[in-house]
Amino acid sequence: MKLKTFSLLLIALLTGSQGMGQNTTMAIAWPDWMPSISGTIRAKGEYQPNENEGRFEVRNARVAFDGKIIPSVVYKAEIDFSDEGRIRMLDAYAGLKPLTGLTLRLGQMRVPFSIDAHRSPHVQYFANRSFIAKQVGDVRDVGFAVTYKFKDCPLTLEGGFFNGSGLTDQKDYWTKSLNFSAKVNYQPFKVLTLQASMQKISPTGGNVWLYDGGATLHTGHWTLEAEYLRKHYENTSFDDVNALDAFVAYDVPTKKVFRNVRFLTRFDMMDDHSDGVATEDGTIALTDGARKRITGGVTLSLAGPLQADLRLNYEKYFYDNIELAKPSERDKAVVELMIHF
Repeated sequence: MKLKTFSLLLIALLTGSQGMGQNTTMAIAWPDWMPSISGTIRAKGEYQPNENEGRFEVRNARVAFDGKIIPSVVYKAEIDFSDEGRIRMLDAYAGLKPLTGLTLRLGQMRVPFSIDAHRSPHVQYFANRSFIAKQVGDVRDVGFAVTYKFKDCPLTLEGGFFNGSGLTDQKDYWTKSLNFSAKVNYQPFKVLTLQASMQKISPTGGNVWLYDGGATLHTGHWTLEAEYLRKHYENTSFDDVNALDAFVAYDVPTKKVFRNVRFLTRFDMMDDHSDGVATEDGTIALTDGARKRITGGVTLSLAGPLQADLRLNYEKYFYDNIELAKPSERDKAVVELMIHF
């Protein structure tokens, strides 16, 4: 939704009675730098049958402003007013487009890494993110990033250097070893996208290297995707982590209340995982226990000018050690309504 569109409609409503019956034309010169406004609201209810417990949650209430000062100078600011009850500034960067296909960004942004971890909430396939996107490979940081899209080749290169401080520890954060990330996106055919990425992060427990690769296939009504991630801790401070995410989706277009019905199933897994933060005695502790999960569900996309999806999912967990299961990481039924404008 464009802010200029909203404002023009408002002005038209306010001045409509004055212009009724008159052959006059009102021309408004709107500044090119005015931002586009978009937003996502995700509200859901969850029930864990084994514990006989449930909850309601506002997962996201995001608003984003993005635009350009001139064609070669762009900007974006995105804030989440309810990220599981917290207010978080997500994106806040300025960018330059000095050449066709080349974009330079400086500020706060999602690090170019992974497939599922890089998805915005309104384009997620399931109500809850994969283990790769939530626990193992999800990184937002402050830094400098470069993107280059080749004109005559379906290839996109991304990379950047980042503080490693996260989103909230910026003022007094100084480092002699910046984090970096690089990503390659190649589309050899219209229906197939291949991606590979690597990243170095520097938590207090020592350097950690992440390697990720995957493929997405869209053919007819089908979408198939598989992604694999390996996380390596230097000096064998923690065993390497393997994580996998694979899903299949089938779309059925309809013409009445729902414009599309999507059936989905997913398998994802992860080994014992640590975020790499050192404890008081200098060791690296376990953050998330090893697990596997099967998710099944259906997404009902409501007909209308805006995107509105009703996501119905059931998640079945399998733990190597059930005592490591966190309160919100257990078998559950999920009902989520996602609205994007």
